Amino acid sequence: MIKKRAEVVVIGGGVIGCAIAYNLARLGCRDVVVLERNYLASGATGRCGAGIRQQWGTEMNCFLARESMKLFEEMNQLLAVKRDIELKQGGYLLLAFSEREMEQFEQNLRLQQSMGIPSRLVTPGEAREIVPYLNTAQVVGGAFCPTDGHANPFKVTQAYADAARKLGVKIYTFTEARDIKIAKGRIVGVDTSQGFIKTTKVVNAAGGYAGVIGRMVGIEIPVKSERHQILVTEAVEPLQQPMIISFSYNIYCQQTPEGTFMMGFGDPTEPESYNIKSSWQFLEEMARKATRLLPLLGNLRVIRQWAGLYNITPDRQPIIAHSSEVSGFYLAVGFSGHGFMIAPMTGQLIAEMILEQELTVELKLDLERFERGELILEPSVV
Repeated sequence: MIKKRAEVVVIGGGVIGCAIAYNLARLGCRDVVVLERNYLASGATGRCGAGIRQQWGTEMNCFLARESMKLFEEMNQLLAVKRDIELKQGGYLLLAFSEREMEQFEQNLRLQQSMGIPSRLVTPGEAREIVPYLNTAQVVGGAFCPTDGHANPFKVTQAYADAARKLGVKIYTFTEARDIKIAKGRIVGVDTSQGFIKTTKVVNAAGGYAGVIGRMVGIEIPVKSERHQILVTEAVEPLQQPMIISFSYNIYCQQTPEGTFMMGFGDPTEPESYNIKSSWQFLEEMARKATRLLPLLGNLRVIRQWAGLYNITPDRQPIIAHSSEVSGFYLAVGFSGHGFMIAPMTGQLIAEMILEQELTVELKLDLERFERGELILEPSVV
């Protein structure tokens, strides 16, 4: 039977939702319910590229990523996990294809190093030393951070969920939030497929369906969802340590701890939709892009491909905030493809916000920034 009352209801059983629930319980609020309409990590979390990058161009993103990486590094111990989260810190190698892009890397690097992120610039030759089969014919230079990496999103989500349950959190899978009830501008409960839950606080952590949840309380969140696709090759012996990424060439590619290569790119023509079907067009273009930059990959067989949803804001920065329109409504949405890598700090900050504690860091990620025209422009997104 589903609980009839809870202090906080979190909608969304991905890594963000489970991290929020765990942090609420850790900070003393244990009367928490998580609603997931499918299974845990069935949405964007389980379909993401699983990279964790600290090389950003804004102070806020550098902080969130740096502190999240510290938590990823300690997660096996902090959450007393049953299964290792498979953190692999092989680094991120960012490639520049123009002098202008290299100048941006230099600017980013000064910020990163001032914040203790161990990134450095590399020449095309040094990039080839890191990845010997890299085609650097058009590469001007790059940047490398050895502590960036990759983790298993399913195991990270499960680790948060298990730790939250130990602290009393109730997680209901295959349970859909159908409506949110409001009285006099305040949350009073959530209508679910398993019954009604009285509550005064709801967190929207619904990923690609964040806009749907927003409309339940009468708020039009400025987000859109669009398909992003990924393919995976057969497993081979270790060939590549870092994630290779280029913003201008529009590619990311890494070898996972299991030996498979995982890669993707963002299609600028992709329409807004909830479509998560794979396409042959992506397969062809991905193969061309990858083998041009990493010729050795042309010998590998593709074993599967899939798609997931990016939930995107106008400035491609998340909304991590309390609603000013509806009392008790909190948002952790619009991560624009970067939610997994900053989930640990997002979970902590939303929990602090709900419990009215002093925030670990001042955030300027409110919903109203779009109306004010105060967009946060991050130069390093793919």
